[in-house]
Amino acid sequence: MCEIRIYPSESRDEASVHGLCLVWERSVRATHTFLSDAEIGMISRCVPEFIRAVPHLIVAADAVGQAVAFMGISGRKIEMLFVDPALRGQGVGRRLVEYGIRMFSVGELCVNEQNPQAVGFYEHLGFRVCRRSERDEQGNPYPILWMERSGEPL
Repeated sequence: MCEIRIYPSESRDEASVHGLCLVWERSVRATHTFLSDAEIGMISRCVPEFIRAVPHLIVAADAVGQAVAFMGISGRKIEMLFVDPALRGQGVGRRLVEYGIRMFSVGELCVNEQNPQAVGFYEHLGFRVCRRSERDEQGNPYPILWMERSGEPL
């Protein structure tokens, strides 16, 4: 794995947010196969505001400072976690979640039920499904699994 640095980002400027939106789109296209191109395009218009609004933004960057993954946290909840598909399976997502557990005591999240790889990833990290919703948090017809994790170390 290449050198990856994990850090809290205070920068929500246009260039930084744009770079994270590119990571978001590549990640979603690789993992959210249940979404059409039109749906991804529609959702993508909201992503910059979601990134700007999340209280804690944690970025994973490569050796040249290019963002390759990011996580948003509010309270104890992981609000978003996206990893560039070129780095999936290399421990970047795990390192972000570990950072969130260590620094913010994260213990809850929502994940699309139609994204079984993400569900399995979170289960592997000790999260368990505690409830299900037929619609996502924006009211769209994408089933969501609410997951929680006990405070046990990874």
